[in-house]
Amino acid sequence: MKKILFALFVAAALTSCQSKTEQTNESASSPADTSSLKQDGPVMKFTTETYNFGKIKKGESVSYSFTFKNMGQVPLIITDAVTTCGCTVPEVPKEPVKPGDEGKLNVVFNSAGKPVGMTDRVVTVMSNALNSSVQLHIVGEITE
Repeated sequence: MKKILFALFVAAALTSCQSKTEQTNESASSPADTSSLKQDGPVMKFTTETYNFGKIKKGESVSYSFTFKNMGQVPLIITDAVTTCGCTVPEVPKEPVKPGDEGKLNVVFNSAGKPVGMTDRVVTVMSNALNSSVQLHIVGEITE
């Protein structure tokens, strides 16, 4: 009796493994699986993600152009750039950046009305890239 139960258990286990393997193989080749296609998308790579402007007097403005390259296989489109406050204004490129080409994202920081001391302003860049959201930092010290 024990041998029969053991044989039934082994048969059921093998059948179960067989059907799971078939399901896994079928879903891997399904046309709805697009994860492999994303490898060919645009990739946004910045030369630097932080710009330190050093010391400036309260009320002064500084600007910096963040340089980036499209490391992917498809044109890169920057859809938006948002900041932590109105004192930081980004200017995004209007044209798509072709694969292998470079682009610039200009940022102006105005220290008027800001407290004296260290500051870190964040610009979040959104695009159609695989790394679709990148944070850039403008840091430095505001003095009297």
